[in-house]
Amino acid sequence: MSDNGSAHSGYDFAVPGRTYSRQASNRRALVVHADIRGHGPARRSVDARVAEARGLTEAIELTVVDAHGVRVDKPNAGRLFGRGAVERIAERVTADEIGIVVVDGDLSPVQQRNLENAWNTKVIDRTGLILEIFGARARTKEGRLQVELASLTYQRSRLVRSWTHLERQRGGYGFMGGPGERQIEMDRRIIDDRIARLRHDLGEVRKTRDLHREQRREAPNPVVALVGYTNAGKSTLFNRLSAAEVSQHDMLFATLDPTMRGVRLPGGRDAIVSDTVGFISDLPTQLVAAFRATLEEVLEADVIVHVRDIAHPETEAQKHDVEAVLRDLGVGEAVDAGLIEACNKTDLLDAAEAATLDQHAARTGTMVPCSAESGAGLDELLAAVEQRLSARHRHLALCIPLSDGAALAWLYQRGRVLERRDGETHAHMRVSLDPADASRFQDRHAAHVAAEQ
Repeated sequence: MSDNGSAHSGYDFAVPGRTYSRQASNRRALVVHADIRGHGPARRSVDARVAEARGLTEAIELTVVDAHGVRVDKPNAGRLFGRGAVERIAERVTADEIGIVVVDGDLSPVQQRNLENAWNTKVIDRTGLILEIFGARARTKEGRLQVELASLTYQRSRLVRSWTHLERQRGGYGFMGGPGERQIEMDRRIIDDRIARLRHDLGEVRKTRDLHREQRREAPNPVVALVGYTNAGKSTLFNRLSAAEVSQHDMLFATLDPTMRGVRLPGGRDAIVSDTVGFISDLPTQLVAAFRATLEEVLEADVIVHVRDIAHPETEAQKHDVEAVLRDLGVGEAVDAGLIEACNKTDLLDAAEAATLDQHAARTGTMVPCSAESGAGLDELLAAVEQRLSARHRHLALCIPLSDGAALAWLYQRGRVLERRDGETHAHMRVSLDPADASRFQDRHAAHVAAEQ
């Protein structure tokens, strides 16, 4: 919350010059899901979408007085909802002293302004709401820069109608505008300058991130990325696997900034596990673009683990949403090949549901029932990760001169020595290597490669 008590965290999209009869410190919220016919995933129920919108609203510490869906057969260009719905909501806003109405849907600047006039209170849409959450949760420099860039991009689109309370005058050939026009241009110029600066700063941060990524490529440890729908339990699982202390809360978007820690696999091999931002249905375009650099950690991962809240009634719909974002990021091949699915929160299932899950997991071979809360199934999950890593490795039979200490050290550092027999002058070895490392070794030491298995 900002100092004036509004729901915004530094990005106020209120129309300039307008005042509301209710106090600005009023945190009482009404959540309205726009159930637009033919829009959105048909596999999701209205109740589930309303519940998610309520959770998003509560994530910025607003008190939700009520949350419900409103059927929209034909969206109204000026106010989205029909006249009857607008009037009923206006009565509810007055009766319950609502300080902010959250519309779970996309509002144009005109629709937002008109609804604020009709309801005499602040109105934000789904994009604005998610931007608020991200603004409150981002901790790293890159995260804060990304959120501000996304927010300013969103705010810029709302400038067109923001100054209609000022007189607009056009004279001559239209080259000179009235005070409203001048204010819009001034605001747009200020925002454009700030956006340009943010993009420059993000470019510098990304250079540092790319450098770190290159250094990790030189290290022998593979990267395992945890992805999943928001609040699926990724951070709890991350903490369990790595003994880290990443913030974990039962709320949407508890984690925004990526965190990486070491983990020991069952066979003794070390790996790096990465906790990433949670996905959500209808993720605003601005945020997908802004966080693409952060999510590039997923692109570089050796193994992707999809953490699912298997006890959630919309778990299948959430799975499809996550896979859609992954495809958008460019890892569609990994999705098609079958991700490792950590079916989390099995401790919330009853006996029959758990038995059904076990049977389904046995058939698919990619699902691992587990509970980050209790620790059940985590050994099996790590084993599945190790198996996936081994499956993509190449096994080389090598004959290395004992005098070539550098080559021997490189193989131990970069690969996994499965077998070794030392003769008088040579070491006969069978080594498992990442495909890139196997090719690199063959290029440098072709004479030492006896055969490939």
